[in-house]
Amino acid sequence: MIAARASHASEVLRRGAAGIEIRPGSPDHDEARDALVRAHPDGSFFHRAGWRRVVERVFGHQPYDLLAWDGGELVGCLPMMFCRGLLGRRNLVSMPYAVYGGPVAADPATEQALLEEAVRIADLSRVGHLELRYLRDPGPDLVGTDLYFTFRRELPENEEDVLARMPKKARAEARKARKKHDLELSEGVWYVDDLYRMFLKNKHLLGSPALPARYFYELVDEFGGDLRVHLVRRNREPLAAVMSFLDGDTLIAYYSGTEPGADRNYSASNFMYLALQEWAVRHGMKRFDFGRSRRDAGAFAFKRHQGFEPTPLNYRYHLVHDRRVPSFTPSNPKTRVLRETWSRLPSWCVRRLSNRLAAYLP
Repeated sequence: MIAARASHASEVLRRGAAGIEIRPGSPDHDEARDALVRAHPDGSFFHRAGWRRVVERVFGHQPYDLLAWDGGELVGCLPMMFCRGLLGRRNLVSMPYAVYGGPVAADPATEQALLEEAVRIADLSRVGHLELRYLRDPGPDLVGTDLYFTFRRELPENEEDVLARMPKKARAEARKARKKHDLELSEGVWYVDDLYRMFLKNKHLLGSPALPARYFYELVDEFGGDLRVHLVRRNREPLAAVMSFLDGDTLIAYYSGTEPGADRNYSASNFMYLALQEWAVRHGMKRFDFGRSRRDAGAFAFKRHQGFEPTPLNYRYHLVHDRRVPSFTPSNPKTRVLRETWSRLPSWCVRRLSNRLAAYLP
């Protein structure tokens, strides 16, 4: 099996032009890989070795990193993982549970060499498909989807300008939440318990499996100073929470949860993302990344309501055994019965089943 063979990190898998060699990665290369990722415009928080380590520990997915070398210099990487599918066949994903993935390379030739090797590995491993979660458009060579969008924009220089540039209706709701309902934002990783409780409850109501609690705790342990958890409270009552990642000068608002009725009664989410952007400005952040949403989802509409414009995510697929791009999402009408059934299950059952199913929904 090619995945097993890749554990020999010194093996050259492909020799490209100008002496570029493609080799499988190993944990020994994590420091050099992270340095490349941090310095490259295509690198993201999810390309970091720590993301791979958390996913491997929690879900058991098998890592497969491709590294490009020019002599002794690392000039490219493509982090991937073999992920179990619901129908039994594995898929090769860059990166699971992440918004962004795909190759990071010093030049187009190196990027192409990494891509060609990933396709070869997918074919030899007889996966269902290879999935590359690009942000920018990599070109027409692979099958694409237009389902997902990201929401990113520059932060203002002054904290007070965050509220001023919000759309009128969202601005009024956020101001009311702060002044009339006395909502406040607190910071601390110890709020991860509140976050997970609300996250699980929201997923249940939406008819969707959640992620296991252990995953959230592992993220906290792995990323430490590059992770923040914020809680919105009214007096002592928790209303909403969000986990964010610090990616250079960008704050990525990633996992969140709200108490049922908190948005309707107190505009908790409007306040939370206003206050979170203000926090980011105070701490010298330059950009705010609102994460991924499907174009037909409520989160998509909410983010536009906050004044963020959608940017298409150029996810690309190489189909091996699969005949079409994966479509097992809440957007698919065929999943309606499953979602309705899931939302009626008792909470203890949802939590237990979610812990098992999450590994099959990367």
